[in-house]
Amino acid sequence: MVRLSGMTLLAGARILTPEGFLDDAWILTDGEVISEIGQGTPPAEPDVDLTGQIVLPGFIDQHCHGGGGASFVTEDADEARRAARFHLEHGTTSIMASLVSGSNEALKAQVSTLSPLVDDGTVIGVHLEGPWISQHFCGAHAQDQLRAPALNEVTELLELGDGRIRMVTIAPELEGGIEAIEAVADSGALAAVGHTDADYETGVAAVEAGARVITHLFNAMRPVLHRDPNAAGALLEDPRVFGELICDGVHIHPTSIKLALRELGVDRSCMITDAMSATGVADGQYKLGELDVTVKDGVARLTEAGNIAGSTLTLDKALRFVVNNCDVSIEDASQMLSANPARVLGLTDRGTLEPGKRADLLVLQNASLDVTRVMQAGTWID
Repeated sequence: MVRLSGMTLLAGARILTPEGFLDDAWILTDGEVISEIGQGTPPAEPDVDLTGQIVLPGFIDQHCHGGGGASFVTEDADEARRAARFHLEHGTTSIMASLVSGSNEALKAQVSTLSPLVDDGTVIGVHLEGPWISQHFCGAHAQDQLRAPALNEVTELLELGDGRIRMVTIAPELEGGIEAIEAVADSGALAAVGHTDADYETGVAAVEAGARVITHLFNAMRPVLHRDPNAAGALLEDPRVFGELICDGVHIHPTSIKLALRELGVDRSCMITDAMSATGVADGQYKLGELDVTVKDGVARLTEAGNIAGSTLTLDKALRFVVNNCDVSIEDASQMLSANPARVLGLTDRGTLEPGKRADLLVLQNASLDVTRVMQAGTWID
């Protein structure tokens, strides 16, 4: 056999396609895209022998604040690049830079810092998680920065981002909340409901106004009760809405994950990290925005209040957690980690392994599901 010039041929793996796993399969990449996928004897001498390993689409994390000791909540572009690179090494080939509540001036500076990273593909967009969220369910957000969503402030930030702000989380019960959701949706960004004390009726109104995502379902929101399903119930029941899930065993009990999947279905579920800068580094003292965070045994909490402060999760760990603890197949886990976020975010060029899609993939050990190699846009990550 001869090698194919200018292409990369991977062979011998168990490859996940939209139709399911192909055993003893091969995948050919041409530049940044997938050219062909087949089964059995490859068309040329393989560049990489992946016998006994699994190939999945690259993960897409639509909600992440940082990792590897670096944060996206920054005015230092190099720091944000380090955070993206850390998660890339764990299989996340597309990542959203999530901010936290801050002053209008701080948010404008952070959006301006991150915008060139959207342009060059380091991150897929900016997520404004706050400051337009509930005082009662603020989680790890500075309470003195929370405020109602004045339409001029919302519009100013959206215009500054010029399409780079891809998602905005809003508590719809706040004064002007429904109007802000409409403005976000009209701008082309995703409107998400989260950190909210809203009741069921307000949740319904938020969806009708254009909300399409539940920010970390069950966390930092009024719970679903038997006589009052609240906003979470309204969003769960609407087939237009996707739910984010932090599958680390800290934020949500495995049984609650199973219940969420029964209601949302695999088709409407997206696993996220909500990771902060402490992800992948030692326990100790850190910052999330303006707030002090203590990480102990890998769990991040506000030093003063004790609230959970994001996570120290990577998406490869989330994959292993749901497969090992939540009766989720690898195929379904991959859909929640890649295909569904791609659908939510409108990333039509990625999220699945098929010809014509971007060559974003990761290689896993068959038994442990540990990531061994990562390819982003046709290039192996060293």
